[in-house]
Amino acid sequence: MPLLADIGNTRIHIYNGKEVVHLEHEEAIEKYGDKKVKYISVKHELTQKLKSLANWEDVSPLIKIENEYSTMGIDRKALCLSHENGIFVSAGSAITVDVLEEGVYVGGFLLPGLKAYIEAYGHISPALAIELNRNISLDDLPSTTKDGISFGIIASIKLLIEKYQSDKKLYISGGDGAFLKRFFENALFDETLIFQGMKNVLSKG
Repeated sequence: MPLLADIGNTRIHIYNGKEVVHLEHEEAIEKYGDKKVKYISVKHELTQKLKSLANWEDVSPLIKIENEYSTMGIDRKALCLSHENGIFVSAGSAITVDVLEEGVYVGGFLLPGLKAYIEAYGHISPALAIELNRNISLDDLPSTTKDGISFGIIASIKLLIEKYQSDKKLYISGGDGAFLKRFFENALFDETLIFQGMKNVLSKG
């Protein structure tokens, strides 16, 4: 099996079947440029450079889910293809939430990523320019600005996802995925989910 790559807006994620390596774009291309790689990409600025790599193959045209819409991100589709049913959350630069039932896409929505949320508060006022409290509890109302902002961000994400969760399994990936998982029951964090979706497709082809 060749290496699998998920090329995001800020980094390239390489999966060798055992672990995921996260590298800057240029570093990944320099290190793996001569390796056999099957990839999907949302970084359109890299399109021409990627096409020049003889051993790299764009498998995006193969990544399809029933009832998808035309502008749906390729990474979101690959994530959904990892399992037949569930809610699929990717927590990276943006937070994407998609629902699949019996292999059919039901719908989904997008939210800012945690970093974007924090930066938005800083744009409102310098007094709100804080770092996220990653130890925040949602059990009690906050009594500080930092905790109030952190609470507002996490609680709003949690409530919106849970509105559509019902008894569905929640699958979470992405750089902030392990952190978000702490706030949900019946949730699985796995950074290989996108690659599992890619493998499911490639095994059929």
